[in-house]
Amino acid sequence: MDTVRFGIVGYGNMGSHHARSLQAGLIEGASLGAICDTDPAALERARQKHQVPLFGTHQEMLAARVCDAVLIATPHYSHPPIALDAFAAGLHVLSEKPVAVSVNAARKLNEQYQSRYSHLKFGIMFQQRAYTLWRKLREVIASGEVGEIRRVTWIVTDWFRTWAYYGSGGWRATWAGEGGGVLINQCPHNLDLLQWLLGGMMPTRVTAVASIGKTHPIEVEDEVNAILEYPNGATGHFVTSTGEAPGSNRLEIAGDRGKLVAEGGQITFFRTVESVDVINRTSPKLFPLVETWKCEIPVPPDPGKHHEQVVRAFVSGIRQGTPLIAEGVEGVRGLELGNAMLLAGLTRQPVELPMDGEAFDRFLEELTHRYGGRKTLSGTAVQVDLAESFR
Repeated sequence: MDTVRFGIVGYGNMGSHHARSLQAGLIEGASLGAICDTDPAALERARQKHQVPLFGTHQEMLAARVCDAVLIATPHYSHPPIALDAFAAGLHVLSEKPVAVSVNAARKLNEQYQSRYSHLKFGIMFQQRAYTLWRKLREVIASGEVGEIRRVTWIVTDWFRTWAYYGSGGWRATWAGEGGGVLINQCPHNLDLLQWLLGGMMPTRVTAVASIGKTHPIEVEDEVNAILEYPNGATGHFVTSTGEAPGSNRLEIAGDRGKLVAEGGQITFFRTVESVDVINRTSPKLFPLVETWKCEIPVPPDPGKHHEQVVRAFVSGIRQGTPLIAEGVEGVRGLELGNAMLLAGLTRQPVELPMDGEAFDRFLEELTHRYGGRKTLSGTAVQVDLAESFR
């Protein structure tokens, strides 16, 4: 295939960004083939900027056979059905995050893809995997320099959002529109990195405290504090909020040979001269001073244009069979972490992984039915009510 023609599904903030990148020729071997959006106003904006076929639905665009791949940039719930329709039409799929709202929907999408459409490319827009900071951190962890992982702690509270932000769209911060709050909207990249940096290491148990409308008049969660338990005995912590300022973004990964800290675009390795486990078991001293070297890990310059990097890799995968930055089937991992944190946090009950996808769907349906798009809730009252309902 000489040129991959992309059909953009959804001409909002991200859809229009991808359309501009393709039209500007920033993606070698790719072109903008078509745009579709169910909103006539969005199509009119597209008409003024792009000389490509426009459609009111993705089904009409697929039937027109004017593209080779689709890039999905629509509201969250529609990602799986659009992807399946595109696969059925013989098109490659690159989806914005999240791959789905629920782990159950993501699993079903993966099953269909792997059993029927694996000859097509399926990618997800996890552009933070292209950041040189995270790539370098993953490389250091994979090298074994830090030893067996004992603890991972991520405080990511620099997602401050105002009431005006949540009031800017009727779909925002609703169970029916987004399927959740900070975990499904702001944190999918962090949750993906949480497992990707560790080579796919996933917990087996999650406990959490989550708050609905703690600092905003919304019906979804805007603060989460979670604890993760891993098979090897390691412990994880994930803290996030859209109501804290100034926020933090600090990731600590502790292992048998020291601790890695990623913060402010830098990686610092506090490396112990000896194995911590060996010192613990063999030292005769009651309060030994563990010799530690502070090492600044050099991070290569970041070229930026991370979304474009993901699209370029996707195009190269179609044309030359090279690896993608993020395979679409991998989107289920971070999503499961978020689903588990939400379920555990609102019910105040631990969640075992792999989690029961059907149970989470019922939980989400109950939330959607109960609150129906209202944006005025009392966080404490909602939490107690949910804990009783799903106990």
